[in-house]
Amino acid sequence: MPPRAPDFWTAGDASLPARLLEPVARTLRGLGWLRRRLARPSPLPLPAICIGNAVAGGAGKTPATIALAAFLADLGFAPQLASRGYGGRLRGPLRVDPARHTADQVGDEALLLARAAPTWIGRDRRRLAQAAAASGAGLLLFDDGLQDPHVVYDLALLVVDADQGFGNGRLLPAGPLREPVAAALARTDAVLFVGEADGALRRQCGKLPVIDARVEPRAAAAAALAGRRVVAFAGIARPDKLFRSLAGLGCELAETRAFPDHHPYTPDEIMALVEAAERHGASLVTTEKDHVRLPAEARPMVETLGIDLRFEDPTQLAPLARWLADAR
Repeated sequence: MPPRAPDFWTAGDASLPARLLEPVARTLRGLGWLRRRLARPSPLPLPAICIGNAVAGGAGKTPATIALAAFLADLGFAPQLASRGYGGRLRGPLRVDPARHTADQVGDEALLLARAAPTWIGRDRRRLAQAAAASGAGLLLFDDGLQDPHVVYDLALLVVDADQGFGNGRLLPAGPLREPVAAALARTDAVLFVGEADGALRRQCGKLPVIDARVEPRAAAAAALAGRRVVAFAGIARPDKLFRSLAGLGCELAETRAFPDHHPYTPDEIMALVEAAERHGASLVTTEKDHVRLPAEARPMVETLGIDLRFEDPTQLAPLARWLADAR
């Protein structure tokens, strides 16, 4: 995935860069098909749900995984979470300890997940599941992994950002798709829309069950930041999400800076941001995902706008709850 999603990914199917990159996309599609044909998929040693997507980044898998874990915990389940540990150097499988591990070891997303529930990382998802099962885990929620041809999940949810949809409908690098939409939907049991999906996007997802959700700023952080002058920065797939959220709170955006997704911040970069905030007489604000990647000594100087994913209609999750009850 490129450092930030290029504009032509959403500029329409006929944009020149997309057409020029189409031969590369076709080659990668062929390699992906061959990889799946050669794989020997096998079930995992415990019930497992995949929260995946079809595009490269920015759909909302991690907040969806956290929200689903909380929903299931309220029903009396004890889900544990799983991540590949993207951006971290440790291969796993291992259980994440937020008090000991850092983002450069286990990845930023794993640290956020570990705040919500016991979390495992591992490059090999089968080995990860085996380690989790051996430790007593009874249910795993995988943040990402829909495209892993070696794993058979019991259920799979496809997370779709309503604003982004499937972009220009082309495969990487000509577009944002990791695989054809039809292929992703064929392995999906339900679609989770983040935001207000229009009729065209819903029709594109066929007759699969739908779960509607929205992402909103966490109340305490929103109240603390509302109306203030800020310098905002983010190294996520879609930094504009943070900037729009702050503007929606009435914040005055004195300056915004976008970094590559999963960017490891250096002390010099943070000092430059701190100086910019001081120059503007503003507060320095970023996302929780970025905050865990900051040097430890810099974190007290930066505020965060946390977010939560809320299900619009929890009854849409009833089939999932019934399946889990039967799986016990």
